[in-house]
Amino acid sequence: MNVTRMRPSSESSRERSEGAALGRRVLVVEDESRLRDMLTRAVTEMGFSTHASSSGEAALRLLDQKPADILIVDLNLPGMGGLEMLEIVHRRWPDMQAIVLTGFGDLDSAKRAMHMDAVDFLTKPCALGDLEVSLERARQRRVAKLPQTPVLPDPPPEEREPQIPRPAPVVSTEYQPMSLEEMEKRHILATLEKNHGNRTLTAQELGISLRKLYYRLGQYQREGTIPPP
Repeated sequence: MNVTRMRPSSESSRERSEGAALGRRVLVVEDESRLRDMLTRAVTEMGFSTHASSSGEAALRLLDQKPADILIVDLNLPGMGGLEMLEIVHRRWPDMQAIVLTGFGDLDSAKRAMHMDAVDFLTKPCALGDLEVSLERARQRRVAKLPQTPVLPDPPPEEREPQIPRPAPVVSTEYQPMSLEEMEKRHILATLEKNHGNRTLTAQELGISLRKLYYRLGQYQREGTIPPP
């Protein structure tokens, strides 16, 4: 009896493509707008699909509409605190992995977060390299909790589609870990340059007060990052 072997359909190919992105949906919960934007941009550049929210209450509503695999949450949130939100998430979405951020060392909070199976507890400003390591650890833990898909045997050699060789990816060896503080500095200076040195427009675009912008620029001048006026 002759048996005709079916080739993988375009649908199964799409499923495999979607499977490669498993564990990469991230929700950032941070009330400070500049830091939230920087985190969102950095996490997206690390290859994750990222959404953001400014409060725990808004984040829970967003999770009802857009499920996430990984939660990055600041402890010091207005209204519902980060730990309170983490407790709700741990109860409603037990497979979601959490990375906790805080601007101060708090041993008791760290213990409570780890009791709820948080992946990491990072003190701000953390290096982006440390955040990337934590994200990969969280992704691996999330994928490990997903149902296993049966692996189909490969077709015989005569039925396989020809493989087009792909060039090897170029891996940079010059990567230097960057802290969120350094990322903020670059963002402020880039915005100032874009506005041709206009500090009023720069402060408005950054969403900060003019006084805070002058404070930051003075700090960068003392560090020698920019020349004095």
